[in-house]
Amino acid sequence: MTILNIPPLVADKISPHAKELLKKVEAFIEEECEPANQLLEAQMPTNPRERFLNTYPAIIDTLKAKAKKLGLWNLFLSNVHYREGVALTNLEYALIAEMLGRCHIASEAMNCSAPDTGNMETLAKYGNEAQKARWLAPLLSGEVRSAFVMTERYVASSDAKNINLSIRREGNEYVLNGTKWWSSGAGDPRCKIYLVMGKTDPNHKDPYKQQSVVLVPHDTPGVTVVRALSVFGYDDAPHGHCELSFKNVRVPAENILLGEGRGFEIIQGRLGPGRIHHCMRSIGVASAALDLLILRTNDPARATFGKVLSQHGTILEWVAKSRIEIDAGRLLVLNAADKIDRSDAKGAMKDISMAKIYVPSMALGVIDRAIQAHGAAGICQDFPLARMWAQMRTLRIADGPDEVHMNQLGRIESRRFKEL
Repeated sequence: MTILNIPPLVADKISPHAKELLKKVEAFIEEECEPANQLLEAQMPTNPRERFLNTYPAIIDTLKAKAKKLGLWNLFLSNVHYREGVALTNLEYALIAEMLGRCHIASEAMNCSAPDTGNMETLAKYGNEAQKARWLAPLLSGEVRSAFVMTERYVASSDAKNINLSIRREGNEYVLNGTKWWSSGAGDPRCKIYLVMGKTDPNHKDPYKQQSVVLVPHDTPGVTVVRALSVFGYDDAPHGHCELSFKNVRVPAENILLGEGRGFEIIQGRLGPGRIHHCMRSIGVASAALDLLILRTNDPARATFGKVLSQHGTILEWVAKSRIEIDAGRLLVLNAADKIDRSDAKGAMKDISMAKIYVPSMALGVIDRAIQAHGAAGICQDFPLARMWAQMRTLRIADGPDEVHMNQLGRIESRRFKEL
């Protein structure tokens, strides 16, 4: 692994504590996580019916125990929100998350993987003490996992006002009816809690006050995992991106998060940091792809026409472009993280949008060059590049498609006309 260089622009903002953590994270990924990647796949059943809901690789628990012992645990969650979190700024965590992105298993090994990160932040920020005790505590300890259940199959979910799963109050209970999909993590046998967004008041005059979020235990009667959806052929077991059915699902009224009509407030508070976490890890993915590109094109066994590939002008151009693009993306991400630290996710909306628009597409371009340099090997399971490409392509849709962020960024910039 290439030692992470902290950009000089932010070096003075990184505490000695964070710098020590960066070294420990790098060593843990290199010595423990990277060797475990192949074992992870070997421990997964090949039978599709057995890959979800009843099994997960034992190596995950082994790595989690080691990470917890080393203090590399819940690094994403500042103790500003919950005292068990590590006191890192978003800027400091951005550099750690970049390293996590280099290795498929690393985020989960340190209890820093989506969607649990966003769900833990949500519970820490918006949950009451009883909700935190029941669900946040086991999530923080890594005993259980969770899913954020928002997207719907039959509406355009990029406009969250369209979400129409019914959440109806009946006495001391809420009754849920509807269908959800792309509920990431719902296929995992450790997933015990769903954070479900739906409509409690579809007739409210303010369309942003119609939605609420309720906590639904996975084994509540009426909840059915219909199927796991594939991502360019990958099933992402045991995690899974599932279609869920809710039929007369009843939960206690105290399971509502924050209160009726507060759904938009919750998702905006959740998605801002979550989007930037994805971008942080994506810088690491792109950096890993560039390393693979450089290794492949300097391998003497891969020489063509009497030269190693790196001696051809086209390859050198690919390497140079990739380096520039990755570093540009890193600065966008670090700037957004710093802006969140100095204000909040809402105050950093423009900066988050710029990172969300640029970084996944940038990473796709770098990965694509690496695939091309590997030839047929780049699109098969012998290298991680195909999975990396599928992951990055998904991020251009997840947490708001590019077009939504472009529209938002354009509106923000256009408001400056009064200053010109």
